[in-house]
Amino acid sequence: MEFFIEYLPLMMFAAMALLLFTGYPVAFVMGGVGVGFATIGLLTGELIPIQLYTIATRIWAGAAENLVLTTIPLFVFMGVMLERSGVAKDMLHSLQTMLGRVPGGLTLAVTLLGIILAAATGIVGASVVMMSMMALPLMLEKNYSKTLATGTIAASGTLGILIPPSIMLVVIADLLSKSVGTMFMAAFVPGMMLGGLYLVYILVISTLRPKLAPRQKSTGSVSFLQLIVTLVIGLVPAFLLIFFVLGSIIFGWATPTESAGVGAIGAIFLAFVVRPFIYALLARTQFAIPDAVATKSQGNFVKRFAEENTGWWTSLRKTLSDSMQTVGMIFMIVVCATVFSLTFRLLGGEHLITDFIRESGYGAWHILIVVMILVFLLGFLFEWIEVTLIVLPVVAPIILSLDFGDHVASADVAYWFAILLAVNLQTSFLTPPMGPALFYMKAVSPPDVKIQDIYVGILPFVALQIIGLGLILAFPQIAMWLPHQMLGR
Repeated sequence: MEFFIEYLPLMMFAAMALLLFTGYPVAFVMGGVGVGFATIGLLTGELIPIQLYTIATRIWAGAAENLVLTTIPLFVFMGVMLERSGVAKDMLHSLQTMLGRVPGGLTLAVTLLGIILAAATGIVGASVVMMSMMALPLMLEKNYSKTLATGTIAASGTLGILIPPSIMLVVIADLLSKSVGTMFMAAFVPGMMLGGLYLVYILVISTLRPKLAPRQKSTGSVSFLQLIVTLVIGLVPAFLLIFFVLGSIIFGWATPTESAGVGAIGAIFLAFVVRPFIYALLARTQFAIPDAVATKSQGNFVKRFAEENTGWWTSLRKTLSDSMQTVGMIFMIVVCATVFSLTFRLLGGEHLITDFIRESGYGAWHILIVVMILVFLLGFLFEWIEVTLIVLPVVAPIILSLDFGDHVASADVAYWFAILLAVNLQTSFLTPPMGPALFYMKAVSPPDVKIQDIYVGILPFVALQIIGLGLILAFPQIAMWLPHQMLGR
């Protein structure tokens, strides 16, 4: 009986792992397991009824009253609005025009779009699905390799988990009681580094093996003025939005919550004012923009735009509906994960793991690597939010108490560990056979794209992410350089 009581916390994880295979929603599995084992704790005398009251208060304080988490609905709305308004489609067309003659131009355009969308939305599932629907049929039509096309889209779409404003970074900062703005700054350079690794790989492989990414044949000359106008249409509005959202945080003009509000209002302004104004102006001047951006005539393009935006109220209502569904899912997971993690701690799970680590005699680096491997494996089974809410409250106090010597300053350990965790979770998002991004893509891919094509295509990008993780592990300055510069440390 004593053995059973002592290892109740570990049995919680075993029960949750088994129940996941029933197909029941993950949030309800976590909440149900938490409530079930809390009841077992009461029956065995490990818990007293008053302790269960702390679960309700923690849910209220951790989710309902937490002002930091109010950024999540606003960032979700901003991302959905950019997707539905056609701003993302304009960006892809503009980048395609600019890089059309470069080896692997379309894959480079998709990667750059992934970086821009990551900085504009931070929603991985939406980015992967949107890019798959927009770019994958076009890439296959241009005879691009299925493996290269699918790997590029899946890897680029998951950059939103790391590049700010990332919803995951908001949650991690809240759990670690650290500044969201500083967390965003710490993630910016690593996110750009990963995007850069993707671009270099694509450029090299497209040059060495041109059959994988055939150069696009020119369908007509594009003047310099046409190219500039195309880029202005597709990129400038999104870049302005990104600047006001991230710049307001980095330069101290606004808190993350306030900047999220700026992003939401800015997305509405782009969708219903700036974009229609630009196209109406082009229609009046009869300026011919390239076929990569428009159909053969400007009038046809304006007509198509009108068909895509049948009514601002209908579009806004649909965007609000989709945003509420996503936000409801996220906060349901937050509530149920709180029940699970707090029950785990009340049953002594945190002390069980801490005692095991201390008695093992492992040093700081061994413990950190073990935690990274654990997070990587959990990423096969769970979404990032479940892994973050379950693992971080348990392992963070252990990691923050470790001494890494001169490798990283003690004040920087929390931010460095958070970025390592974020890159690790991004890797697990892609890793076969359970990577969520792979199934997002398969759900909207053409029938001739097999899941095996996606698995093979993603492997080089997983290797690049592991390289990126190793670089951040070896050189913490990659994550901490920008915060030090901006905060004068």
